[in-house]
Amino acid sequence: MELLERLARLEARVLELERDNAGLRRENAVLRAENADLRARLGQDSSNSSRPPSSDGLAKPAPKSLRTRSGRRAGGQPGHQGRTLRQVDDPHEWVEHEPAGCGECGGDLTGARVAGVVARQVFDLPEVGVRVTEHRIVSRRCGCGHVTAGRSPDGVDAPVQYGPRAQAAAVYLQQALFGAQARTAQAMSDLFGVPMSAGAVAAAHARAGDALTDSEFVDQVRDALASAGVVHVDESGLRVAGKLHWVHVATTGKYTLVWVHPKRGRAGIDAGQVMASITGIAVHDAWAPYDTYTPAAHQLCCAHLLRELTAAAELAPRAVWPGQAADAILRLKTAADTARVHKASGINPDLLAEQTGLFHQAALIAVKDHQHEKSKTGRKLTALGRRMRDRIDDYLRFTVDLRSPFDNNAAEQQIRMVKIRQKVSGSLRTLDGAQQFALIRSYLATTTAHGRNIMNALTELIAGRPWLPTATATT
Repeated sequence: MELLERLARLEARVLELERDNAGLRRENAVLRAENADLRARLGQDSSNSSRPPSSDGLAKPAPKSLRTRSGRRAGGQPGHQGRTLRQVDDPHEWVEHEPAGCGECGGDLTGARVAGVVARQVFDLPEVGVRVTEHRIVSRRCGCGHVTAGRSPDGVDAPVQYGPRAQAAAVYLQQALFGAQARTAQAMSDLFGVPMSAGAVAAAHARAGDALTDSEFVDQVRDALASAGVVHVDESGLRVAGKLHWVHVATTGKYTLVWVHPKRGRAGIDAGQVMASITGIAVHDAWAPYDTYTPAAHQLCCAHLLRELTAAAELAPRAVWPGQAADAILRLKTAADTARVHKASGINPDLLAEQTGLFHQAALIAVKDHQHEKSKTGRKLTALGRRMRDRIDDYLRFTVDLRSPFDNNAAEQQIRMVKIRQKVSGSLRTLDGAQQFALIRSYLATTTAHGRNIMNALTELIAGRPWLPTATATT
């Protein structure tokens, strides 16, 4: 009897150990999956995610360009217009340097025949100082006894004020060079001898923003975007008043509109009054809210996809589908670029069918290989495969419509300008100030794309005569 009890206790202990062992195995599997996910997250950088290069810090990875060799030599290409400093025919000043005497015998050379002249030109800035103009409003008394005063020029309405060019220079330094108000005021004093406070810089910035708000600039840019064949859209986080806001952009490259909103989704997108009006091709990343705007055709950014495929290859080193998909999409890009250069109607149909098939096959393999994995990494790879499978037409639209670009660089470049502002000078203090900053960025991007001088465009804006685009050319 005692032996049977001991055997029963032993059997119960074995069952308890088996249960404990099974629990430890399950816990170990969970921990291994979490460890893999954390390693994958720690391994993210600008080469395999949407993180900007500036976030890589001192651990910046070796550059891995997605570009392929073009066969051309490095440097400027034939036909490229260089910017080499060259002599001008009409310098502002001539200074002649005569020899003191003959270098051989020491004789006097006064009145001697000129044997040659070598011209050496120096390009420099004149000494700059503030110029004060006093407007005297004269009043005269008529014989009838009435006193009449002269009219002050438009815009001259205070005992002391800054002129349009001084205010434009302050806005230029703050906007184009991303200076904070205090640094901008110091630069105005150091560069131009204009005593200016941080408050005066803020006032000039607000005046420029108000002038744009009161003008037809935004409406004309919206009209140009609505009728454009291709519009790039993007969004990114921006710190405003200590909270996360979102900066949105829509651009054709020639027409740009930037705006700031507390929301990232449809509410923030709709605030720009652009996306719902686009009837051409909208180029963007795979963020879902953009897909809800149906009048536009959609081109998903393939540069984003290539980074995701790079990450997938690192997460699943034995998988062949990420490399197959990346190779197919790069071959199609090369074919599309070549077709545009030669003004062809499209790319080779056989190549298109072959590489599209390989891309689709890679997507199917991704779903098949990872759909039963329970880890976050497995779910992430499965979601990527499904998106490639379901959105193949939107990813490869650039292969059948040569107007459609391969990437969304045009929008990302405009977003980058705002992010640099935040990195250099910190967050924006108020939503009104952020919206004014975005509006002026829109003005500068559009005027620059139209070949306008930024300083002249800002001076016109401050003077109440902002440059306005015509909404007929929509490149």
